[in-house]
Amino acid sequence: KAAGYQLEPPTAGEEIAVLHTSMGDIRIRLFPEAAPKTVENFKGLIQKGYYDGITFHRVINDFMIQGGDPTGTGRGGESIWGEEFEDEFNKNLLNLRGALSMANAGSNTNGSQFFIVQADADAFNGWDEYETYKAAYKAQMGYDVDAVPQEVRDLYTKYGGAAYLDGSYRVDNAGHTVFGQVFDGMDVVDAIAAVSVDSNDKPIEDVTIDSAEILTYEE
Repeated sequence: KAAGYQLEPPTAGEEIAVLHTSMGDIRIRLFPEAAPKTVENFKGLIQKGYYDGITFHRVINDFMIQGGDPTGTGRGGESIWGEEFEDEFNKNLLNLRGALSMANAGSNTNGSQFFIVQADADAFNGWDEYETYKAAYKAQMGYDVDAVPQEVRDLYTKYGGAAYLDGSYRVDNAGHTVFGQVFDGMDVVDAIAAVSVDSNDKPIEDVTIDSAEILTYEE
């Protein structure tokens, strides 16, 4: 599948995830063919009620909203296997606006935490900064600007996102696995991103995932 296919609407019979948050519902496509273990983990955690009542503990407007940690500190949470698991990078699944991606503490340290990319095209600001500082991006963040094909650049320019998070274009074996895409509820993501936060980017008033479920999509 070509880069950007994550932006296509779901088809009838496809499994989707729904996060029922305190600010509204977020409906998400999942990509088990590209990130099978990550999707299995996310679905398993949802089905056991792991995310019910958990907060979005880190919120940065024009960047992303992050949740999935039962301690609410950003340091907790574990996978359905009770241990960290490997990254599943795919060159055609990108950290575009609306992407559901795994949070981690470095290469192959996935657990239960995830984030939804919220930056739009205006926040992305194009590729000029990436080109100007590409040596620093590669040296300090492991992101290889020169490796990014034009079709991927065009997608970020049009839709926004956080390109440097894409593991497929990094030389440090790090990055963040994209395994889903919001197809309904980006207004809710934007509203969560806009709440007041403290100096640690934690919402001053809790924003919670009241419950989550896996459903079969019906057109």
